[in-house]
Amino acid sequence: MKIDRLVSIIMVLLERKRISAKSLSDMFEVSLRTIYRDIETINMAGIPIVSAPGVNGGFRIMDEYKVDKKVFTPADITTLLMGLGSISPMLTREQMLGTLAKVKSLMPTEQAHEIELKSSQIMIDLKPWMGNVNLQVFLEMIKTALQKHSLLSFQYSDRKGQMSTRRIEPYKLALKENHWYVQGFCLHKQDFRLFKLSRISQLEVLDETFTRRELPESISEFTSIMSQKQRPIQLLIHESLRDRMLDYCSSEHITPHGDNHFMVHFPFIADDFGYNLLLSFGDQCECLEPPDVREEMIRRIERMSQRYERRQEQSR
Repeated sequence: MKIDRLVSIIMVLLERKRISAKSLSDMFEVSLRTIYRDIETINMAGIPIVSAPGVNGGFRIMDEYKVDKKVFTPADITTLLMGLGSISPMLTREQMLGTLAKVKSLMPTEQAHEIELKSSQIMIDLKPWMGNVNLQVFLEMIKTALQKHSLLSFQYSDRKGQMSTRRIEPYKLALKENHWYVQGFCLHKQDFRLFKLSRISQLEVLDETFTRRELPESISEFTSIMSQKQRPIQLLIHESLRDRMLDYCSSEHITPHGDNHFMVHFPFIADDFGYNLLLSFGDQCECLEPPDVREEMIRRIERMSQRYERRQEQSR
């Protein structure tokens, strides 16, 4: 049982008058049985939670109870403040200020300065240095659709640049490897799909609403599937690429090899994205093994060279 989920449930109960077990189960993606165990644990910790039956029933903290600030340790509050800082791009200014005020009200006065100092020692900034100016607007639009259970319509560009019109039931926003995705049920494909926000254009929140379906595999299971497709390949790189390699593999997979070069055991998926990634490393990177990946790299480099040569001949 995770302490962060227990703290989050307490914060939800503080913010709302009443919430159902099913809503908590959906919110934290755990079973109803787990939620009931969590509520029992919170009760045993001294925070009296009562339940009301019926359609409008649910859990709530007793009206007469006032939360003792000692329930939250300085470390708990520091973690909450750092977490809020990391998701600030997802919140409006009013939401951010209101939530910060609630969390800071839990700080013991004598330790407020220390907590503020520690919470500012780590900065998680999800905003890119440069990039798609529509991203923040799209995030707000998708959040609105998620809250209202509204359909989304947009143009989507696949990896080959082919455009298609999509209408989806949005279920979740996910940040993966610095890229935002929306997970939803695609009415065209009649299946759940992940859509990369940077490939979306002409996004609209429709007036039409939908009834939620049961979500299939989670993003973590999707990650597991991707991991199964990976296989290690051997790269020889110049030292100038070492720092960039650390974005894709750990330092123990990067070993010195002669003067100014390193050998890298690189996690690779043999698709267009994987090959384009290798090509992006330029002439400071050479794939040594396996032979089939090396040969495919040669073919792609030759096709690229021929394209430039033809253009050069046409311009003469």
